[in-house]
Amino acid sequence: MTFDAIGIAGTGLTVHRKWLDALSDNIANINTAAPTDGAAFQERYVVVETDGDTPGVYVAGIELGDAEGRLVHDPDHPLADEDGYVRLPDIDLASQMSQLILAQRGYQASAAVVDRAKTSYEAALQIGRN
Repeated sequence: MTFDAIGIAGTGLTVHRKWLDALSDNIANINTAAPTDGAAFQERYVVVETDGDTPGVYVAGIELGDAEGRLVHDPDHPLADEDGYVRLPDIDLASQMSQLILAQRGYQASAAVVDRAKTSYEAALQIGRN
C-alpha cells in the first residue's frame, strides 16, 4: 500500500512539473513579438489523463493555443510591419500566475505524500527490526 502511495504521488509530481514547465514557458514568452505575417507564440496547455488499469495520472500531451495572437501597435519594434504592428501572444498573465500557484501547491502536496509514505515505510521497517 505504501509503495502504491509513493507511485501515485510520483505521477502527480511528474504532471505538476510538466504543468509548471508549460506555465513558465508561457510567462517567459508573454511579450515575444512576431511579424504580423507570422504566428504568435502559442500558449502551452498540459493534457492530463488517467489510465483505468493503472493508478495515478500521466501527461498525454501538450496542446498549443491560438497562433493568431493579437496585433499591437509598436512602430519602433524591429519586427513591425509598414503600419507599425507586431503580433504578440494572447496570453493572460493573471490567469498564468493563478495557474502557477495551483501547480506549485499541487506539486508540494504530491511531494508531501511521498515524504509521509516514506516515513511510514521506514517506521514499518523499524517495527520489523524490533
